[in-house]
Amino acid sequence: MPEPTVPRLEISKLTRRYGGRAVVEDLSLSVPPGQVTCLLGPSGCGKSTTLRMVAGVETPDAGEIRVDGELICANGQGLPPEQRRIGLMFQDFALFPHLSVADNVAFGLSGAKDAQGRRVAELLERVGLGQYGAKYPHELSGGEQQRVALARALAPNPSIMLMDEPFSGLDNRLRDGIRDETIDILREQGAAVLLVTHEPEEAMRMADEIALMRAGRIVQKGAPYNIYNAPVDRDCMAFFSDVNVLTGRVHGALTETAFGQFFTPGVPDGDEVEIVIRPQHIKIDFDRNGRGPNPTMAEGTAVRGVVQRARFMGNESLVEFRMDHDGSLMRATVPNVFLPNPGNALWLMIRRDKCFLFPKRDLQSRIE
Repeated sequence: MPEPTVPRLEISKLTRRYGGRAVVEDLSLSVPPGQVTCLLGPSGCGKSTTLRMVAGVETPDAGEIRVDGELICANGQGLPPEQRRIGLMFQDFALFPHLSVADNVAFGLSGAKDAQGRRVAELLERVGLGQYGAKYPHELSGGEQQRVALARALAPNPSIMLMDEPFSGLDNRLRDGIRDETIDILREQGAAVLLVTHEPEEAMRMADEIALMRAGRIVQKGAPYNIYNAPVDRDCMAFFSDVNVLTGRVHGALTETAFGQFFTPGVPDGDEVEIVIRPQHIKIDFDRNGRGPNPTMAEGTAVRGVVQRARFMGNESLVEFRMDHDGSLMRATVPNVFLPNPGNALWLMIRRDKCFLFPKRDLQSRIE
């Protein structure tokens, strides 16, 4: 039986406070070699602070950090950044303007000059800048500067790469290709990658595992598919897409709504719940002289809404409805082009197998 692999990066109960307020609290995470883990969350949730503590440029108040099983930080004491074998990439690239591309890449290297030269040439070739060694940063495009920053970060052969929104300054046309190239190189190097972003699409595209943060804590962790399709609460679900929310009160494991009954097992009678569904799982049907389609087991009862606006988004259309029964706003997305005129009445149905059930927010806050 093979022995379990020691994580390349292991964080245990990491905590950081400013003025008595916890910015990161009791955070634990492990990243094996070759894996990309993304810290995802809104601004101010503690993502970048976590990254800085791992890098050694900020001191935790509590917790431990290990690299390949070796303790590098504990009880507020740790190795200095230059001894941690950790590479850093940031949003602004931080290239030295007075140094050539080759000298920027060689900046963190030690040893014989000829060995440094070979390493620099190898990395520049790998990132597609083999002929750019004599140029200076101001002569390069944003995408080229990002590749130089990647080569410089890789030059000392770090076992861990920390990336703080390094692609946010790039033109959208370049971003996807450069992100993919960067991750391919890092995986080839066997580095454990800890990436910070506030963009769900970037996390879904790049990460093997997503750690969703809120108020300094990890609230859900898992593979992109699992975290998208099995959210632990309404806010986790809403971070990845728009949501529609129905509320109701449970009686006999059933919750009555305008869209029909929903099976809500395990919830005590009298409790209020939220039934949450994404816009792409709303079915739209046409009005038939004031009537909608007949109810079905799979999609429940149809409810009429009036189109407020419809917009074509490129590969789908987003339609917003004002619902007749309570005046609430609901959003539905439809593949390709579907642009009904404002004021048109249509009928909406909800796929039961795509709904998520959560305690109502005020109840949930009391539970937490």
